[in-house]
Amino acid sequence: MRLLDHRADIHSQNGEDGVIAEILRRLELDHDVDGGRWCVEFGAWDGSYLSNTFALVDRHAWNAIYIEGDPAKFEDLLTTQARQPRIQAIEAMVGLSKHDEQSLDHLLATTPIPHAYDLLSIDIDSYDLDVWASHTDYRPTIVCIEINSSLPPGVLQWHQPGRPGNSFSSTVAVGRRLGYTLVCHTGNLIFVDDEQVPRLDLPELDLAHPERLFVPDWLPRDHSVVLERLRQVTPLPVKTAVRKVIGRT
Repeated sequence: MRLLDHRADIHSQNGEDGVIAEILRRLELDHDVDGGRWCVEFGAWDGSYLSNTFALVDRHAWNAIYIEGDPAKFEDLLTTQARQPRIQAIEAMVGLSKHDEQSLDHLLATTPIPHAYDLLSIDIDSYDLDVWASHTDYRPTIVCIEINSSLPPGVLQWHQPGRPGNSFSSTVAVGRRLGYTLVCHTGNLIFVDDEQVPRLDLPELDLAHPERLFVPDWLPRDHSVVLERLRQVTPLPVKTAVRKVIGRT
């Protein structure tokens, strides 16, 4: 069964809670080990709203590093932290470069989180991919990262002014470089460390061809928009490419 079939929401937006729970079950990480499970999430807002990790903190006593840069939202996060002492809240805008004083690596170095931890969730609606690409001092087993799902596979895009969001294919490429395999697309992309992927028992075709995992729900209804995006990047004839993306023969 594909991981997408396990979608369910407790706090998440597009079924990530259920998918992550199933990944943890298959990796045998679904039980606590003396308070040893760790997750990181940013921008975390109040820690629970549309969170991909709060269910693990709230229901399974995971430790969490939550990072929020907006002062008003950080006050909400402190309220949640008061109820959930396993949360360590950090007020910061995560830097984009590894050498930034507020890079994710530098921020985590001020916490007790181990270098090999369980789950990273990135959702800052912009330079998510830059942050992940520079997060090299630590090794999460699972990475959940927001993308612009209105960009079909084949489009290569990193977020920049005038071109919002990171594309499916660019994010998959960074994941491969860092040693991660795409295992599910929910609107977010969910990756697992290459060494752990065989334990998930996923279809070989999905692992070899990650575009098979793309869910087209967010593609523009106007197919001419998709055609225009593909025209600039795809080696396939445009009509063939768009048919593949929208599932037509």
